[in-house]
Amino acid sequence: MGEAKRRKQLGLMPTVHPFDATMDADGTLTFTRAPEDAALRELIAGALRFSQPYGAAWESQYRTLHVMHGRVDRFLETAEDVQSIPVPALRRLSGELALGRVGEGSETTGRFLPVEGGAVRLREVQHSFDGVKWDAFPVNMDPRRAMEFLLQHPAATLGGEVVATYVAEQWREGRLDIDPEPPADLLDMLETLAREWHGDTEQGWQDTHLDATDGDDTDPVPVARRVAFELRQPAPLQSPLNMAFATLGNVEVTVNREGSSYSLDGEAWISYADPDGEAREDALDLPDFLDVETVPVQVFADGRVEWVDEDVPAEHGERLRADLLLETGAGNPTEWAQWTRELITQTFEHELVVPEDAELPVPVAVLLDIPLDALDDPDPLAQSFIESAITFDGTNWRDLYDEVLPEELRPFLDDN
Repeated sequence: MGEAKRRKQLGLMPTVHPFDATMDADGTLTFTRAPEDAALRELIAGALRFSQPYGAAWESQYRTLHVMHGRVDRFLETAEDVQSIPVPALRRLSGELALGRVGEGSETTGRFLPVEGGAVRLREVQHSFDGVKWDAFPVNMDPRRAMEFLLQHPAATLGGEVVATYVAEQWREGRLDIDPEPPADLLDMLETLAREWHGDTEQGWQDTHLDATDGDDTDPVPVARRVAFELRQPAPLQSPLNMAFATLGNVEVTVNREGSSYSLDGEAWISYADPDGEAREDALDLPDFLDVETVPVQVFADGRVEWVDEDVPAEHGERLRADLLLETGAGNPTEWAQWTRELITQTFEHELVVPEDAELPVPVAVLLDIPLDALDDPDPLAQSFIESAITFDGTNWRDLYDEVLPEELRPFLDDN
């Protein structure tokens, strides 16, 4: 019996489904050859969409490879210089979906993209300006020579503009929170990146911490760590001088050490940018908020949303009202009561004891501070607004950050 036949009978050889597809500059994928099973096609499509850059990220990748292969005859100093390099709009992707036992021992070539039950092997990527003539960068590039080509250009130091920042707080036992709450399509990806950055195992947790602090095995292990991810527009050229930690579709993810920290006791935090510096208590950094210009908006239980007309440009009014009604549940008594209950219990969590079956008083209205910059931001306003005061009678407003607990909540005061 031949070795290949024996391995197939033992279930050691994967089932292979070849594919060919084209992708345009915006990331739209079109199969020209693929399995008939829709579920298998979706496995391939998902792996390709996740791994292949599009939009500005594709432009950055192509121009970087173009430069690394020595195809530029002048120095690139500015972003405009880089952007003058034309980018093909089409790519042709060839490979196969392999289902079954696929691992390091498989006889594979090309890029290996894990999927449920196997992997997508991407064997060849070609590009084209017109869809008729196709080209590909040589795979036998001398890496040292390629880096010399790249780093001779001043533009290799340029970074992309920051479009969003998220801080992932992970505890040694596994709990992970991200602030502010990212869109649903980013949540899983950022959680995966945070666990990768901090280490997937107990040993990895310690090793990555020691690497970041230049410490040794005798140092205490932190109980919690925070990593600040900056989502950026792709750099004009991708180089070690502006290295991204990951690429998510059309944005790059970098780590900001200034915003990353660790805690040995869960209370005080030490910056990774200054491990020898003083530990700081975990507290709201009010000066940062005071530097942000905001608009006060009152949201009422009955669904009214009010602000001073000149404070909010007319073109933003409809969206502002719709977003706040959706987030707060105003106009729906059940949703409003649930939202305000969460607001109260989270704000006064160290001062109140609220049994699960207890009914809290329901505010008539909540005052929100909306950053002016957020009005032009396509992300949901819930990621940026700050709850600042509540009223239970529509007249007397209670500052949520005042040291004096609102009188209506005193029956739940924790006397211990």
